[in-house]
Amino acid sequence: QVQLEESGGGLVQAGGSLRLSCAASGRTFSIYAMGWFRQAPGKEREFVVSISWTGGSTYYSDSVNGRFTVSRDNAKNTVYLELSSLEPEETAVYYCAAGRRRGADFTADYWGQGTQVTVSS
Repeated sequence: QVQLEESGGGLVQAGGSLRLSCAASGRTFSIYAMGWFRQAPGKEREFVVSISWTGGSTYYSDSVNGRFTVSRDNAKNTVYLELSSLEPEETAVYYCAAGRRRGADFTADYWGQGTQVTVSS
């Protein structure tokens, strides 16, 4: 089992930035690829980005590529997501997940509880 806890969400103005964190505990964190997803009100959960277990490979959705940056610190069992140039449409609950990754595909085995990001216009 892996337990995941996101933090860092909040209210930000359009064009602003936030840094989300996802702290892991339980089984060895470093063996898992990690992903970030988001779910806006009334919409399905969508993939945002994934990062390999080494941190050396990442894959971003087209909608965030160039504005969001994912990283991980295996010594701290933490993965980060830097969000910049945020738009009101990106208001959502952001979730981190631990799982398996192959190219653009990510399969989540464990989920966090999510952190709310609200972007005001």
